[in-house]
Order: sequence, then structure tokens, then C-alpha cells
Amino acid sequence: MGDLTPKERFIRSLKGKTVDKVPVCSVTQTGTTELMKTTKAYWPQAHYDAEKMADLAIAGNEVAGLEAVRYPFCVTVIAQALGCTIMEGTSDAQPHQEGFPCARKEDVNEISVPSDLLERERIATVLKATDIVKKRVDDDIPVIAGMIGPAGIAFHLAGEKNYFMWLIKKPDLIKDLVRIGTEVCIEYSNALFEHGVDAVTISDPEGGPALISPQMFESFVLPEYKIINKKVNGLKMLHMCGDSTSILESLSKSGFDGISIEEKVEVKRAKEIIGNRACLIGNVSPSSTLLSKSPEDVKKEAMQCIRDGVGILAPGCGIAPHTPLKNMKAFVAARDEYYLEDQIL
Repeated sequence: MGDLTPKERFIRSLKGKTVDKVPVCSVTQTGTTELMKTTKAYWPQAHYDAEKMADLAIAGNEVAGLEAVRYPFCVTVIAQALGCTIMEGTSDAQPHQEGFPCARKEDVNEISVPSDLLERERIATVLKATDIVKKRVDDDIPVIAGMIGPAGIAFHLAGEKNYFMWLIKKPDLIKDLVRIGTEVCIEYSNALFEHGVDAVTISDPEGGPALISPQMFESFVLPEYKIINKKVNGLKMLHMCGDSTSILESLSKSGFDGISIEEKVEVKRAKEIIGNRACLIGNVSPSSTLLSKSPEDVKKEAMQCIRDGVGILAPGCGIAPHTPLKNMKAFVAARDEYYLEDQIL
């Protein structure tokens, strides 16, 4: 097989086809302080300004060498559009939630998918950033947009305390909010595909075993994932924080093209469970390795991920803002060196 373009490699990997080498990218957040300095596109402005969002996202490819452009850089875009109060964050801290619309059980009845969802708050900003990215980036580079999932949307709408309390005492309230989250994910994802993205990443740790039981996942969350995968018109990846081993089999049968795992999950075990039903993505540690260790340590861990069976080499979660650029470059170089060594052998 001849050399593939990054987009060909990425799409073929998600579709389970053979590739010349595994893609190396991040399907989660990529904004770092060094990339901000290079582009002059700093947080928090890059969360709210489409031009700056595009500048910073593109730098992940053009400066760090990642084989994809991925944005936005936080998980509060949908939450803000649905009425949550969001603090804008700082130059090295992401926006975070301060208030939520469902303080009382009765408030759930007032929540619905806004008719102007795609024009609201930063959803419109992300769509505009997509248009900018598509004009500026070569067509052989894949473009990935991220969002929170249906359980995450329910979590933001209800607030942490209500989310867990209602899961036990008033589960129908959470089911209603999760269903609304599903509708939002479908509409937003399809709009992103219409604007030209190649794939979406849905991050939904609030629906996984780090926060709820596998039984609750099967009852509340899995059916919604299946609906999303039937109704979204493009390649879809799910990122699940924490040790998701207990739900990997169900996830792999839910219809996602790719499943992104955190470093708490053993790659070999995950590959055994998932098989060829989905592309396994991950899982170099963003905190203990990419942020804190040497370039050689980064390469060692990245190469082991490839040996153990990942279909796309990626960080196990969002890249920390203070991650050294040299470590991001080492992460990319590890993939190339792995295949060079393989050819020599």
C-alpha cells in the first residue's frame, strides 16, 4: 500500500480498513499555552471568537504535527446554549459551569431543544470556525469537532447534586434530560457535517462507569447512543473517561465508528473486547506522560499503544494546556519511528 494522506488514513481507520500506518492525532482538546503564544490566539478568547478558535485549532496540525484539526477546546458549548451559566475561564483554564437551569424537579418540564439551537451562543461560533478551518486547511487533513454527549448534557442541565439524586429517586427526570441531550447531539452533529467536518467526537463521562453503574449505563445511556448513531450522518467517535472496560462490549455494539479510551483502560484488553466492531483510539496519558515526562518517555508509551492494538494513536483525554510542544512533537514522531523500525526489522 502506498502512502495515504492523513484524511484517507483517518477515515479508513474509522471504517476498519487497512492503512499504511495508524493515524496520530487528538480526538479531544488540543489547545496549549505554547500554541497560543505561537498563534496569538489565547484562551479564553479562542473559546468565543471563531477566527481565534480556528487559528489555535489549526496550530495543532501545522505547528505540533498532529494529523487532524480538532476543536473546540472545552465541554461547555452545548451547556451554555441550553441556559447554563458558564464562567469564561482563563488563559490556561477551560470555561466551567457556575449555574444550571434545573434547580427544581419542575424545571425539567421547561427544558426542550431550542428552535434556534444552531444560532445560539457558541454553537454558532463553532459552526463559523468550521467554515474558516475548511477554507484554510488542505483537504487532505481531517477536521474533527467535539461536543458533550447526552448524559453530559443532562448532568449540566440538572447540576451535579440533582443528577445523582434524581438518578436514584427520580430516574424519569434524568431520562427526559438525556433524551433532550440526544436530540441536541443529533441536530448539532448533522449541522457540523453540513459545514464540512470529517468526524465528531462525543465525550460523555457522565454516562460511564466513572460516575454511574454499568446497569444505569445500559438503561439510561446506551439506547440513546444507538439513536444518535442511526440519525447522525457521518463518522462518530465516543470518548469515555475513566476505566470503561466494563461497558466496552456494549459501546462497541452501539454503532460508534471509533471508541476513545483513557489510560486507565488496558489497550490489549480493550482490543480483545472490541475486536473489529469499532476503531480503538488512545491512550497515551495526557497528564502523567505528555504533560510531565520527557520526549523519550512519550515515545515509549506511544509505541506501546501501537503494539497493543490501537487503530488511532491519541492522548487518553484532552491535552493539558501546559503540555510542552516538544512532547506533542515526540508523540507524532513516535508513530513515524515505530513504522521506520518495523521496516528495518
